[in-house]
Amino acid sequence: MRKLIVQEFVTLDGVMQAPGGPDEDRRGGFEHGGWISQNSDQIEGKFIRDSIATSGGLLLGRTTYEIFASYWPLQRSDDELAKMMNSLPKYVASTMLEEPLKWRNSTLLKGDLAEEVWKLKQMNGKNLIVIGSGVLVQSLMQNNLVDEYRLMVHPIVLGSGMRLFRENSPKTTLKLIDSKTTTTGVVILTYQPEKKTPERGKKES
Repeated sequence: MRKLIVQEFVTLDGVMQAPGGPDEDRRGGFEHGGWISQNSDQIEGKFIRDSIATSGGLLLGRTTYEIFASYWPLQRSDDELAKMMNSLPKYVASTMLEEPLKWRNSTLLKGDLAEEVWKLKQMNGKNLIVIGSGVLVQSLMQNNLVDEYRLMVHPIVLGSGMRLFRENSPKTTLKLIDSKTTTTGVVILTYQPEKKTPERGKKES
């Protein structure tokens, strides 16, 4: 069974909303978009590229999918990360989008989300990565489907915005399995939930 990995940029106060640009996601009146730009460096860039290069596909929510679909296909043909993003399988969780999806290699998930994600995890191949997709991540956490968190914690406090771990997030004990610090003070943390994901259809002991 392949892992489902949640990989996110977050602030010290846990905000994950609109890290890449000022107009990326203004829901809730968010005005701090683009907050990663001053802290990114080569170490973090290599971590991101390596993560994507060793993955077997992306699992995305609607908002993140639409942001990515309007950006990555337009990048230069010799952009290494763009090549990977465009060629990887993309699985999209949305009740609003309709097929055919415009971004190459994109599949719309249908039916019960937890069951569809469980089926994806049973497939042979490399691990799946969730990027952004805050609403989707909440559902994955509630259904005990996340196998690993890779968090790039930036040294900034925003005070507002959508957070990765929210008030109704399930109680979860995490085990730190790796950490590194970049030249700009970003701490890259890799955690695994100590409680294993139960097999579908079986009760937890």
